[in-house]
Amino acid sequence: MSFWVDKHRPKLLGKLDYHKEQAAKLKKLVSTGDFPHLLVYGPSGAGKKTRIMCILKELYGPGVERLRIEHQTFTTPSKRKVEISTVASNFHIEVNPSDAGIYDRIVIQELIKTTASTQQLETGSMKDFKVVLLTEVDRLTKEAQHGLRRTMEKYTSTCRLILCCNSTSKVIPAIRSRCLGVRVAAPSETEIVQILQSTCKKENLTLPPELAKNIAVKSNRNLRKALLMCEACKVQQYPFSHDQSVPDADWEVFLRATANQIVQQQSPKQLLVVRGRLYELLSHCIPPDIILKGLLEELLKSCDGALKSEMSQIAAFYEHRMQQGNKAIYHLEAFVAKFMSIYKRYLEEGFEGMDL
Repeated sequence: MSFWVDKHRPKLLGKLDYHKEQAAKLKKLVSTGDFPHLLVYGPSGAGKKTRIMCILKELYGPGVERLRIEHQTFTTPSKRKVEISTVASNFHIEVNPSDAGIYDRIVIQELIKTTASTQQLETGSMKDFKVVLLTEVDRLTKEAQHGLRRTMEKYTSTCRLILCCNSTSKVIPAIRSRCLGVRVAAPSETEIVQILQSTCKKENLTLPPELAKNIAVKSNRNLRKALLMCEACKVQQYPFSHDQSVPDADWEVFLRATANQIVQQQSPKQLLVVRGRLYELLSHCIPPDIILKGLLEELLKSCDGALKSEMSQIAAFYEHRMQQGNKAIYHLEAFVAKFMSIYKRYLEEGFEGMDL
């Protein structure tokens, strides 16, 4: 049994439900024979990974779907062992090098070097190069990105890179200039409604248009999230009703409650409680930048105009520091402590004004 988001994922570029003009251009690119390095970017849930897997299937055929999980060990100059999990077929390998933290440069260089130097098992494949798929490239350290630039030039004859990220703003220009940029925009709410309707039809379900619209709006144009919400609604209640409530993700409810606790009380004791809740979110693999963004959105609801501007600047500062550091909890807790300090002063000044 698999989720709808995986079960009904398109396998070929011609089967994609939206951005069809872009899909046609990618299909033409694959058929030319001279396949460049790609930088695929766009918001979360826009369909980047789906398009990448479609490209790989167009390149190599059904063999690319025969996947295996491998655990690879890399040795750092200081003789430390770094273990990374990869997903691979005979034609490509997928890895998230940012999982290695500060050792991501070593992982990238060794992985590409190993992949480029090994021959394909199936010599009758359409292409004479392998593909290395690197996800979350925008989370790589600057050293890793510079190392990637040198490595992608050295092994270009036997290896092609497909880089995937949410934003190119954190990718160095040297890498951007060596790749063909493919921007995958988020689907419109109308397109999400159509996909929800067609998915439910494949599942022999009837989805009311009002509920489909409500899910599309609440998903914030994130197709993955919309499909998961729709499946959650089906588990919650079927037959669907047009005014059925759309359940929030547990972590979103938990984050909202955390923000409420911060607003209710500002003290060292409360900060300790909030720290525990932040650890809980991080331990459930919620990305730290998503936690920071979600906290900010909820906290701003309790702020006036001037305070909103100040807190947005502070959040941007800690988000930047978080990208440079290694321990996200330090920066999240520092942001919460800063907010508590400023918000408490804001409340005290408000009470003093009332006394006058």
